[in-house]
Amino acid sequence: MEKLNLDLLAIAAHPDDVELTCGGTLLTMAQLGYKTGILDLTAGEMGTRGTPQIRAREAAKAAKLLRVSWRDTLGVPDSDVQPARQHKLRLAAVIRQLRPKTVILPYWEARHPDHYHASTLGYEGCFLAGLKQLPIAGEAHRPFKILYSISYADVRPTFVVDISAQYEQRRKAILAFASQFRPKKGERTGKVHLAIDRLEAEMNQLARHYGQLIGVQYGEPFLQKELMQVKDVVKMEVRSI
Repeated sequence: MEKLNLDLLAIAAHPDDVELTCGGTLLTMAQLGYKTGILDLTAGEMGTRGTPQIRAREAAKAAKLLRVSWRDTLGVPDSDVQPARQHKLRLAAVIRQLRPKTVILPYWEARHPDHYHASTLGYEGCFLAGLKQLPIAGEAHRPFKILYSISYADVRPTFVVDISAQYEQRRKAILAFASQFRPKKGERTGKVHLAIDRLEAEMNQLARHYGQLIGVQYGEPFLQKELMQVKDVVKMEVRSI
């Protein structure tokens, strides 16, 4: 099994989830020279629009726009993402192959069950990957840092990443999922479908809100469970008064 040694891996339930929550951060890190990746737990086969084949092509296009080095699908059934043993072992095997230093997971509370179960599955898969006696292939590996993307959660972030320079490219990556966000002419848009006008307004509003919190144009928010260490309090960014 080839080891890829990713610097950053984003894990989410469906294709387009990563783009909507932390795509700007992935692009920012890629531009800084880090090796990044995306793991979609499902193929999105239960989505109202599009097919797994269409969404796979859209995901590949979005990955190129975000300059990620690796993207794949774990094969968990859509609408039934659960931290089941077989899924955790499969995910642990992928973690051992990719050997990411940092992993981004969805926030552990959400309206969609797949999203909050994805958070638990992601964490437990990362933990199990570090157990030497686990009966799967690959050398034991556990990520150093786990972050939670909270763009759509009503919680205060630990920190916000400035994505002002990456915002337009992130927008293109999101809109690469045309089957989801660009309905065909005359097609009805129900509650499940986020039409392009609503999507544009919502993602612009959220990114501007979090950007303003740190004094920039656009931002993506993250939460971590542990405290952050600061070595130089004189050079800390973001003005207080």
